[in-house]
Amino acid sequence: MTTVSSTLDPPITAAAVPRRRSGALGAVGVLARRRLSLSVRTPRELVIPVVTPLLFAIVIAPALAKTFGVAPGGIDYMTFVAVSTLGLLVPLSCVQSGLGALVDRLSGAQRDLLAAPVPRPLLVAGNYVVAVGLAGVQVVVVIGAATLRGADFDVRGTGVAWFVAATACFAIAMYGVAEMLASRLPTQEEYIGALPPVAIVPYFFSGGLFPIHVLPAGLAVVAKLLPLTHVLALMRYGLCDPHGRGLHDIWGMSNVTEMAVLSFAVVVAFALAATAASVRVFSRAAVS
Repeated sequence: MTTVSSTLDPPITAAAVPRRRSGALGAVGVLARRRLSLSVRTPRELVIPVVTPLLFAIVIAPALAKTFGVAPGGIDYMTFVAVSTLGLLVPLSCVQSGLGALVDRLSGAQRDLLAAPVPRPLLVAGNYVVAVGLAGVQVVVVIGAATLRGADFDVRGTGVAWFVAATACFAIAMYGVAEMLASRLPTQEEYIGALPPVAIVPYFFSGGLFPIHVLPAGLAVVAKLLPLTHVLALMRYGLCDPHGRGLHDIWGMSNVTEMAVLSFAVVVAFALAATAASVRVFSRAAVS
């Protein structure tokens, strides 16, 4: 025991104190502060994920709006694309946070953390708190920039609730995927190579730039199976599509609330599955 405790750095030693004093919540708080301090020291986790969505929201979307005018259903095309950029931002942000976890595993203090008297699921939970929080801040930045650029959001109380719930669950799910990759891939190069198929490619098949009903029949079926398609439909339903046209493209039903509940159930199931799998993969990798 003496040998193990002597290898722990101060932030890790402190993690055991809140656990005794205030249980799991205190331990997660300490671990989250540690992860946040590492993220602040590497600003790429804050800046890089937001660059491409900002480019879409304030440059590409207005240019496309001048070309196409309105999206199907009468929605302003700039607003249509501005909302959909969040389907690109959240995965990029979460995958970038996962890169920090990979670096911590390969050359940071994760081995010492594993020797500390903290349950391994709490180590993952601390990373989750920071990754989802950073993604939330970046979402607010993009929404604000799009609003200043002229996006016309239909802000309603229930709509905002649907938007926030869908975005939060999607961020949780995507960080779960990122955590799994960070636990299993052996190098940063392989992790970066996995970024496009995980965080970028689904965007182009999920109604990011156009409704899924214009896709060929086979691709439309694939699009309906992607969690991101449901997330984007819920985001638009919350901010700019109160009639739920995107949801109708998925479910083909007449009751908008029922379709929203069904899509939200898909997103929640994705988040729960990704979270459970990330904890399992992390725990197994820790003993390998």
